[in-house]
Amino acid sequence: MFKILKISSAFIGIIVGAGFASGQEIFQYFTSFGYWGIAGAIFSAFLFAYLGMMLTRIGCKLQTDSHKEAIYAIGGKYIGFAIDAVLIFTFFGVGVVMIAGAGSTLHQQFGLSPFVGSLILTILIILSMLLKIDKVIGVIGSITPFLLIAIVIVSVYSLLTMDSSFQEMNAVTKELPDYFSNWFIAAVNYASFNIAVGAGMSLVMGGAEENARIASIGGFIGGLGIGVMMLLAHLAIFSRVDLVWSSDIPILKIFDEISPVLSTVMAFVLFGMIFNTGLSMFYGFVARFVDVENKRKNYRFIINTCVIGFVFSFIGFKVLVDKLYTVIGVAGLLLILALMFAPIKIKRDKLKKEKAA
Repeated sequence: MFKILKISSAFIGIIVGAGFASGQEIFQYFTSFGYWGIAGAIFSAFLFAYLGMMLTRIGCKLQTDSHKEAIYAIGGKYIGFAIDAVLIFTFFGVGVVMIAGAGSTLHQQFGLSPFVGSLILTILIILSMLLKIDKVIGVIGSITPFLLIAIVIVSVYSLLTMDSSFQEMNAVTKELPDYFSNWFIAAVNYASFNIAVGAGMSLVMGGAEENARIASIGGFIGGLGIGVMMLLAHLAIFSRVDLVWSSDIPILKIFDEISPVLSTVMAFVLFGMIFNTGLSMFYGFVARFVDVENKRKNYRFIINTCVIGFVFSFIGFKVLVDKLYTVIGVAGLLLILALMFAPIKIKRDKLKKEKAA
């Protein structure tokens, strides 16, 4: 049971980064559609549960220590190459977003220059990447329960203290910018984007577990957990959409309304979740090209990658979430399709090998 919870917590920790934990992703993908955002969150939850299960199961079956081997196994030579390219772009791009998100979080809460928060996160990621993989998984999963508690608190508070009805808030959402043409496309794009984000580290986590059942259940529960958190966060932001729609960090703004003390605590939790995803992204990126476990040989590659990400982060958090995430979501559809057919392909390849032997 402990192993299942460790995998599920780590899976949530990988995906729930700056965009989700801040509420910016939830606002753009779900709350902007008002009532329909609820349907979108539920549909995405089912996709997360199934695809999370598939990723950790495939990683376990193949005992992989990098996403490359697994991706080529489920996609073949040409599709595998395309998915590999998408994931490489995703890892580095989202890593940059996390660094930018760290700067925005400390700037909004404490008035610090975005440079400071981004620099702190970059240094923490570099230091953490010098740990072994089991330590990295432990670090990522350890912060997740705090965010779950925070999301429950903010959603309960928001719903109990609503001054307006959801019908009035739904009318407000109709006046907001359209990020997607409809809620269904937004829901699929969100799941696609996040699975692309979580694929590399999830495959590695599965590869670190010898029992396929434990790996599968861990991924499934992790996916469901993300779904529940999405729905709660959507309801919290929806109930305050007239006040938080212009904020970079909507969740933090609601916490500030509850209590400045809780807002400060939440800022640290949010920073921790940003760190989780940032670490996962840069770890997956570096592991694709070099042996991350050989720290002495490859520490320069690790440091240079993170420093370049730090420089790109000054494009701006909100701009990066709006533009980059949509592109990754579209490209990630290829990975979702490959995962849907993965069990059939793996079984077929296994039969071919047995016949050849």
